[in-house]
Amino acid sequence: MHLFYTPDLTDDSYRLSEEESKHCVRVLRLVEGDILNLVDGKGLFCEAVITSAHPKACELKIVDKKADYCRRDFHLTMAVAPTKNIDRYEWFLEKATEIGIDVVIPVISRYSERKEIKPERLEKVMVSAIKQSVKAYLPQLEPAQPFKVVVKAPFSGKKFIAHCDEGEKVLLRDAVTKGEDVLILIGPEGDFSAEEVESAIMEGFVPVSLGDSRLRTETAALVACHTVNLINQ
Repeated sequence: MHLFYTPDLTDDSYRLSEEESKHCVRVLRLVEGDILNLVDGKGLFCEAVITSAHPKACELKIVDKKADYCRRDFHLTMAVAPTKNIDRYEWFLEKATEIGIDVVIPVISRYSERKEIKPERLEKVMVSAIKQSVKAYLPQLEPAQPFKVVVKAPFSGKKFIAHCDEGEKVLLRDAVTKGEDVLILIGPEGDFSAEEVESAIMEGFVPVSLGDSRLRTETAALVACHTVNLINQ
């Protein structure tokens, strides 16, 4: 299946960008009459036929549309501290997008070693991932936000914080309810501070464990993402 990301798709005809046209015609060697698929990142999945295989302006005609393609009955928001090595954060975003995630919030906490991100690069990673996994929804990447802002923001579903300190915690797999929206906080390499954990609990976050192993930030975030998706199968 040849899948293209077309966020500005509105009509029954469409012209691929110069970059995508080159990939379609020169790399994939598609010709007039060939079928390909389009997603707009907002749930629309289309089948289209090539009407003009120009390497700089490939023209398409939409022949079938599916709205809310593979829409899920729950939303997963991951508030994850950016890793010192940004490649690891990109790896998390790629895999989480393939598995299923709706919103990503880069959260800046007390022990964060990286306090800035480049959203353009991260969005490209997620676009590539939805094309790879044939998804019609592009996860929403929020601006980097301070920990105190994230924990105080309104959220109607269940809220969890994963941390490594001692204390009463439940396994995430036992705390997630199928079909319910979830927000999970994952800290930086140095973990959340005790004060941050306490403030999150006061705001309604439930402390959770992801298992016995001590995990890297990006691994913990992916384990949490997979756990929620598995419970919702």
